[in-house]
Amino acid sequence: MAVQNGKDLLIKVDLTGDGQFETVAGLRATRLSFNAETVDVTSLESAGGWRELLAGAGVKSAAISGSGVFRDANTDARARQIFFDAEMPDFQVVVPDFGVVEGPFQITAIEYSGSHNGEATYEMTLASAGALTFTAL
Repeated sequence: MAVQNGKDLLIKVDLTGDGQFETVAGLRATRLSFNAETVDVTSLESAGGWRELLAGAGVKSAAISGSGVFRDANTDARARQIFFDAEMPDFQVVVPDFGVVEGPFQITAIEYSGSHNGEATYEMTLASAGALTFTAL
């Protein structure tokens, strides 16, 4: 796999619920992480006292975060609406030369900031809110 541009890691939101995704405006940095809780089933009979984990158990989750410049575009307005209405629409994360992760996410934080001689910026954090799908590119 060749080296990829960071700008090609995209976060997209379904603006109207019709399956048409649009890139969240103004993002300059994005991050996607996957997590899986473990279920420890170690007992006195565990070989050599080594920890044992239960396969296929535990909660899986994903988190998305991004930061960028505030543009007040349609996607910015939609993100604010999603947060204040506590909606959980479908998002897509496009990872170049890897695939597309899609499913419901809740926006858990939006932060706006700015300085006297700089641009207005924002940070956004999302948590998975259901089953996710992965489609390889």
